[in-house]
Amino acid sequence: MGKLITIIAIIMALPSYQLMAQGKSKAKFEKYKAGFYQNFILKDVSAVKEKQNPGKSVKKFEMDQSDMDLPNNLNAYTENNYWHFDPVSQGNTGTCWCFSTTSFYESEEYRLYKKEVKLSEMFTVYWEYVEKAKGYVASRGKSVFDEGSEANAVNRIYKKYGVVPRSVYDGLNDGREYYSHAEMAREMKTYLSSVKKANAWNENEVISTIKSIMNHYMGVPPTQFAYKGSNYSPLSFLSDYLKLNIDDYIDVLSYMQQPYWQQVEYEVPDNWWHNADYYNVPLTDFMKVVDYAIENGYTITVGGDVSEAGFSRETNVALIPDFDIPSAYINDNARQFRFSNKTTTDDHGMHLVGYHKDKEGKMWYLIKDSSSGSRNAGPESPIFGYYFFSEEYMKLKIMDILVHKDAFKSYLKKFK
Repeated sequence: MGKLITIIAIIMALPSYQLMAQGKSKAKFEKYKAGFYQNFILKDVSAVKEKQNPGKSVKKFEMDQSDMDLPNNLNAYTENNYWHFDPVSQGNTGTCWCFSTTSFYESEEYRLYKKEVKLSEMFTVYWEYVEKAKGYVASRGKSVFDEGSEANAVNRIYKKYGVVPRSVYDGLNDGREYYSHAEMAREMKTYLSSVKKANAWNENEVISTIKSIMNHYMGVPPTQFAYKGSNYSPLSFLSDYLKLNIDDYIDVLSYMQQPYWQQVEYEVPDNWWHNADYYNVPLTDFMKVVDYAIENGYTITVGGDVSEAGFSRETNVALIPDFDIPSAYINDNARQFRFSNKTTTDDHGMHLVGYHKDKEGKMWYLIKDSSSGSRNAGPESPIFGYYFFSEEYMKLKIMDILVHKDAFKSYLKKFK
C-alpha cells in the first residue's frame, strides 16, 4: 500500500500537461488469482492450510498488457539464449540469491568447459546460515539473520566451503518435492533470540545448535563424495573438477548514494556482512555492461525489484508504464529517487540468460527465475519459470549484477 500511495502522490504532483502527455499505458484492477505458489508449492507444505473466503477478493492495481504485442515467447530468443538448465523452483524459501547465482555458475561452467553440472543450491544455503550465525554472535545480535542474502554470498561460500553437485546433496527431507524453510528459519531465529536474551554468546554452542536444526530439516552436508568415478571434497570439486576461479567474478552496482567509480557497500539488509566490493557506475555505463555481456556470450545474475505495476504474472513481462514514468525520463535521478523512498527494493535475484532486439532496436532480456510468480503459466507452458524484461525495466528497477570480470574489463582501469 505504501508504494501505491507514493506513486499516486508523484502522479498528482505532475503538471497536467505532463499527465496528458504520458497517458498511453492502460491500467486495470484485477482480482487476485491463485498461481503456481498456491496451486503447487503451498499444497506441498503440509503446515500451510488456508481457507479462502469467496466473499472477499484482493485487487491489485496493475498495468493492462492484454492487447500489447509482446516478445514473451522463447522463440524470439532462440539465437541469443545461452546454455542453462531448466528453471528450478526455490519453493517456499527466501533463497533466490542462491538459486539465481547457482544457475549462473552452472552456465559459466558450460561456457568455459562445456560441462553440464547441476550444482547444489542448498549446500551453499546451509553454510551461509552458519556464517550468518557467526555474524550474529560476533555482533551480539545486531547482524541480520534471515533467509535473504546477495549473489556474492555464493562466491564467499564457494571459496570457504566449496560446492557439491545437487545429486550429492539436495537438501530435501521428508519426501518433499518443494523446499520449505519457514519452520526451520523460525526455529533458528527463536533460538538466536534466546541466546541474545540470555547473553549466552558462546560461538561453538550457537553454531552447533544452528547446525543441528538445519541437519534435521535439510540433512547433513557431505565432506567427501564420489562423482563420475573420482572422490572429492567440496573444495577440491570446485578447484579440480569445476576449475572455476571465483576471483574472476565481480559485482556491478549503480546508485547515486555512494560515489561513482569507486568500490562501495551495497546498503541493503541482505548485504548483512556489509560487503563493500561493488563497482559503482552511472546508469548509462551500467546498461552498457549489461548489453556488452549478454551480446558477447556471458550470462548475468541480476538483482532488483519485481513488485511493480508493470510486472505482470499473466504475461510474464516486466514493463515500466508511462503512468509511472515516461521512458525518456528514466535516468540516475529517477532510479535513486525510487531506491531512496523504498519504491525500489532489493527483493529478488534472477539469472539473465538471453536477449532479443525488436524491430525498433529495443532490447529485451530473457530472465530465468526460481520464484513462484514466473510459474503461473503452468508446467506445460514453455515460458514456465521465465520472465521477459524490457529495456526500461532493467534501467529503472535492476540495481546490481554479478558477471565475469572480462565483461567489465574496459571499466576496471577507472577504479585504480
